[in-house]
Amino acid sequence: MPVFTASDGTVLAYHLAGKGAPLLCLPGGPMRASAYLGDLGGMADHRQLIRLDLRGTGESAIPTDPASYRCDRQVDDVEALRAHLGLARVDLLAHSAAGDLALLYASRLPARIRSLTLVTARARALGVDFTEGHRREAAALRSAEPWFPDAYRSYEAVWSGTATDADWDAIAPFFYGRWDAAAQEHAASEVPQTNEEAAERYASAGAFDPAAARAALAALDAPVLLLTGELDSGPRPRVAEEIAALLPGATLTVQPGAGHFPWLDAPERFTRTVVDFLPQPG
Repeated sequence: MPVFTASDGTVLAYHLAGKGAPLLCLPGGPMRASAYLGDLGGMADHRQLIRLDLRGTGESAIPTDPASYRCDRQVDDVEALRAHLGLARVDLLAHSAAGDLALLYASRLPARIRSLTLVTARARALGVDFTEGHRREAAALRSAEPWFPDAYRSYEAVWSGTATDADWDAIAPFFYGRWDAAAQEHAASEVPQTNEEAAERYASAGAFDPAAARAALAALDAPVLLLTGELDSGPRPRVAEEIAALLPGATLTVQPGAGHFPWLDAPERFTRTVVDFLPQPG
């Protein structure tokens, strides 16, 4: 397992899969170990995936200063990995909550971005986020599913602030396009892979300055792909349109029938979309 040392001395791990031009992958959660990304639906057949375990997750060490879990402070970790790999510019892929981290990295170090792929990604860094209304809107699309009545009751408990651990488990089907055995196994890995303390600090006060990030990214000279799921609630496709409008030259793709993990719902379609977008090696 390869490692490198962050600027504050924390030893961070990353995982390699596949061959070809490197694709640096940031996991969401927030603060979930990168193992859940797997090979991104077969992307490792086309690119060398470099999956970073964010500090305090997976095989990476717990930092001395817990405040360093804050999203903006982890930009230095991404830059340290780029330098460690000896890459002048990176093709950067971010999933879910890591969208914020990727956007902050691109706003601070735009010259280091060769391309940016945002998969069902949050954009609190730009002042855009999902709401309970978005969750309800997406949930309504699943009303014919056999698991819907019980899962929706648990969702109501989440929104009212009375949810138990069992309720949190019960709403998992809403995040997958198909609630099959593969999705159930994937969902079961979330809790053991997540650093809860780090997750609470990730978007804490001071992490984001949307006006500054928007201004910086308005001049980004790199292709951007926003890939969202038709059934996903965070972000809904129409919210992804808002995000795309803030990024020059961004391409928005909505994957039909997909939830929050589109590489699980239709691996070949997901892989083809991303491969077709990524710049050719060279």
